[in-house]
Amino acid sequence: MKNTPTPHIGAQYGDIAETVIMAGDPLRVKLMAEKYLENPVLFNNVRGMLGYTGTYKGKRVSVMGHGMGMASIGIYTYELYNFYGVKTIIRVGSAGSISHDMHIGDLCIAQAACTNSNFASQFEIPGDFAAIGTFDLVRGAADSCEKLGYRYKVGNVLSSDMFYSENPHNDKWMNMGVLAVEMEIAALYMNAARSGNRALGIVTISDHILTGEATTAEERQNNFTHMMDVAFSLV
Repeated sequence: MKNTPTPHIGAQYGDIAETVIMAGDPLRVKLMAEKYLENPVLFNNVRGMLGYTGTYKGKRVSVMGHGMGMASIGIYTYELYNFYGVKTIIRVGSAGSISHDMHIGDLCIAQAACTNSNFASQFEIPGDFAAIGTFDLVRGAADSCEKLGYRYKVGNVLSSDMFYSENPHNDKWMNMGVLAVEMEIAALYMNAARSGNRALGIVTISDHILTGEATTAEERQNNFTHMMDVAFSLV
């Protein structure tokens, strides 16, 4: 296609599968390619944002990084959906719990994503847009967790524009039943909705904002594989 390669993805049209599993950390993407894909081929290394295409149980699938924050995932998912023919994107990442029912290592399947970002303003919607995941992916992820025996909850997350916030107001989000805070899923869901495609966010609790529990960067990179198992079960 005339629009590929794009400014941020160095692949040609056809190099990327219709299903892409994404992670913020490119090293987590490399881990997924090595652990799950047969015959992975590197299709992107622009700005170090690794992307590979291979097969998983005979099905063609790609894995790719998306960086940190709504702006970054917004760019990559827009290009994937609109220029590369991608139909389904599943984000696997980490999140901080603001729920007494979610603990380190638990999976949170994002049925919906609140946000303090103005990402939705570009669509000029006369009100608030509810950013929701694709139902069959949400249901499939929950079914996989049950089958695999993984601890999980399905619910609402907060996609925050800020990692360091002067006034996070976590108590306000907790009062509305929000389970965890991350930084990307709302933009993914909005881009999926606008392009008529499918999306899901699955995050592992890496720290607990209420108790102060936390994991190391190395643990987050290498040990959070349960969410990957679930994501690949949906391919």
